[in-house]
This record gives sequence, structure tokens and C-alpha cells, in this order.
Amino acid sequence: MSGFLVVLAFLALFMLGFPVVLAIGLPSIAYLMINDLPLQMVAQRTLYALDSFPLVAVPVFIFVGSLMNGAGISKVIYRFADTAVGRLPGGLAQVNIFGSLVFAGMSGSALADIGGIGRIEIDAMKAKGFKPAFASAITSASAVVGPIFPPSIPLILYGTVTGVSVIQLLLGGILPGLLCVAALMVMTAWLSVKRGYPRADAWPSWARLWADFLPALPALMAPVILIAGMLAGWFTPTEIAAVTVAYALLVSALFYRELTWQRLLDAALETLRASSAILLIVAVAALFGWVLSVEQVPQAMTKVMLSISTDPLMLLLLVNALLLVVGMFLDSATAILVIAPIIAKPLIAAGVDPVHLGMVVVFNLMIGLVTPPMGLALFLVADIAQVKMKDVLREMMPFYIPLLATLALITFFPALTLWIPRLAVG
Repeated sequence: MSGFLVVLAFLALFMLGFPVVLAIGLPSIAYLMINDLPLQMVAQRTLYALDSFPLVAVPVFIFVGSLMNGAGISKVIYRFADTAVGRLPGGLAQVNIFGSLVFAGMSGSALADIGGIGRIEIDAMKAKGFKPAFASAITSASAVVGPIFPPSIPLILYGTVTGVSVIQLLLGGILPGLLCVAALMVMTAWLSVKRGYPRADAWPSWARLWADFLPALPALMAPVILIAGMLAGWFTPTEIAAVTVAYALLVSALFYRELTWQRLLDAALETLRASSAILLIVAVAALFGWVLSVEQVPQAMTKVMLSISTDPLMLLLLVNALLLVVGMFLDSATAILVIAPIIAKPLIAAGVDPVHLGMVVVFNLMIGLVTPPMGLALFLVADIAQVKMKDVLREMMPFYIPLLATLALITFFPALTLWIPRLAVG
């Protein structure tokens, strides 16, 4: 049973509706049995994959997102964002984007962004007269920033499976994240002027801005501390996650004081559920990757892709086209764990910087979060706002322009990703 047959079996089972874990695991186990290999390999490869220090950061960052919601930090972030940018064309729509950037500095997850501050944003926009479908669309689009701006769970997963420096990847997401926010805000301003959306009556006074800034300052300091720690080389990715949890608990106890023991327990249970799902996929994907390595599928893909072109830019464009399609059907964690090890080797061999490639891969897959038929972010916001998916998708169409434009800039200008990581190394 060749490696390519294993890949085809995975795709067939997935399209038939099998859970991702079974779609990945069953062909891998079948390969072992057909080739008369010991089934103990299942335990060995899966446990080896989970015995990873950087991977510990994943459940810890999930815990941070749950903790922020329970501690009331999301509400403070939203109030400051409303005061700071509510006067811009689009008002609360711009607040939605800016709030997602601030929240991204602690959560590292698009779905955590939507589940936390997204609920507050959608309710506030509906109360101000925005269409629920538009509020849902802008919430989905702005949530893409969560896994790009550090910290980022998808970038940690990518670094774990490809061997690329996680710190370099996280630092590489700073400028692309800010660029994406700027592009989304420009599109939102244009739509808002065209459609006559409401905004704040006047810019806030310095006293009002300061009054709302002070309560938000502890939360706003979190990404500053993390980025400074990464640039200075003080923290590993796992230590960054632990520091973030400790910081969230500290500011909750000293400043916000809304975190109860029950909310802390709820956050821990939610973390267990979410982490179990992700780490189970990590484990079976490791077995799947081992099978592909034994069958030399990455090497074969390297030859095929390099036979098409040896130009790094052309190969990146091919990967973009591939991943935009993959992201429509696979969730980002599965796609990273299954696809990234296969495509990384040929592109790095052609001269693509591994950190640049990581950002291109993850940004592609984040667009998949807001693209049918899977579009997990779209399903989540539609459920929160109680609107039909087709209505959300209709309002989402203009926002694909800034998202794809940002992807193009990241692809064509590697310096956007590599400048800050090189500063840290230098």
C-alpha cells in the first residue's frame, strides 16, 4: 500500500463524512497491517508526537482565551476599543476589528476571539442598528487576525511539525497581522460611507479616552510583554503561554475581580475539551506523517514540484492555490498537521524561507475559516447572531478582497514576515 494510496484513502474517508481522526488514523493503521508492521507502532508514534515541549503551549493558550472571557477582560477591551475608534466611518464595525487585534494579543485563536469578544461585538452592533448578517461578517473577517498576530496556536502547530523556530514564526506574524487589520478597516470605512452606517457623534475627549484606557491597560500590556520577551529571547513559546496565564490571573485578581472559582473551573473544563480534540489529531497525524515519510511521499512531492518550476515565487503561488482549496474543506489544525510537512520540503529546497512559508501557509488556512463549505468561523457567528449562513456569506464577500490582498502582499514581499524575526536574531 503506497503512501499516495494512504493519502487517497484519507481524502475518501473525509469526503464520506468520517471524523477527521478516523479519516487519518484508519488508513495509517491499515498500512501497518498490510505491510505486516507491529501495531505497537501506533502507540510509539502517537506518544512520540505528543512528547513535545513546544506543543504544551497549545492547551495553555486555549486556557488563556477561556480565562479572559471568565475574568471579564473581553468587556474592558471592547469598551476601550469603542472609545478609541468608534468615531471612524463604520463606528462599531471598526471597533470590532480593533478589538479583535487587542484580543489576539492574548488568545491566539480565531474561534476564541469569536466566542469571547465576538459575542459582545455582535450584540452591540445589532443594538446600534447594524444588520446582524453584516455584524457577523465583520466579526468573522476580523477574527482571522487572531491566529496571525502573536501568540498563535496554528503557528505553534506549524513550527512543531516542520521544525521551524516557533519564536521566529510568532514574531513574523506581527506585521502581517497589523497589515490585515489596516486593510479590513479601509474596506469597512468604504462600505460604511457607501451604506451610511452609524458612528460615534464626536471624537472622545482626552479625559474620556484616558478613563477607558486605564482599566484596559493591564490587558493591553499582555502582547507588549510577550513581544518584548520574544525579541529579547527571555521566553520559549511554552514559557510565553505560561507567563500569559499567570499574567491573566494576576490582572484578574488585582484589577478586574470578576473571575470566580466556578468560572475558573469552567475555563479549565473548556480547555480540556478543546485541547483533547486538537492533540488527538496531532497524535494520529504523526502516525500518518510517519507512513508518508517511510513511503517517501515528501521526496516524491519535492521532485514533482521542482519539475514544474524551481522559481520560489511560482511555487508559492502554486501552494497558495492549493491551500485556498484545502482550507475550504479541512480545519486549520488538520491541514497544518497533514499538508505542511509535505509541501515544506520542496519549497524550502527551492529557496523559500521557512518562516515566510509558515506565514503563507497559516494565512491561507485562516481564510479557509471564513470560506464555505467548512468555514467554522462562519458557522459560529451565524449561531451567535441567529442568522442564516447565506446571509452572512453575502455580507462577507467584500471582506475577501482585503484578506486576499494581504495574502498577496505577504507572498510577494517576504520582508513583511521576516523583518522583525531578523531584528531579534541580529
